[in-house]
Amino acid sequence: EKGARGLFGGGGGGGISSLFSDIRLKEKIEKTGVSPSGIPMYEFNYIGDSSRYSGTMAQDLLAMGVDAVSVHESGYYQVNYNNIDVDMRQIN
Repeated sequence: EKGARGLFGGGGGGGISSLFSDIRLKEKIEKTGVSPSGIPMYEFNYIGDSSRYSGTMAQDLLAMGVDAVSVHESGYYQVNYNNIDVDMRQIN
C-alpha cells in the first residue's frame, strides 16, 4: 500500500495504538535522539509519502527486547506505542 495512510494499524474505537514502524517501510531516516528509557528516536517518511514523522523502529525494539512489537498479517512489524515512552507523531 502506498503512503502512510494505508499503513496505520488497528486501534479499535479510540485512538490508534499499533502503528507500522517497520524500517522496511521507511526512508530518509534521521536519528534524533533517545527516549528516557533508551529507545532510539527518528524522523522519517514512509516510502511514497512526503509527510515527515517522528517515532521509533520496530527492529530496534526487538533487538532491545522491548515488549511492544507485533507482526501484522502483511509480515511487517507494528509497534504498540502505548507500551513505550516514545510518541509517534506527524511533524509536517
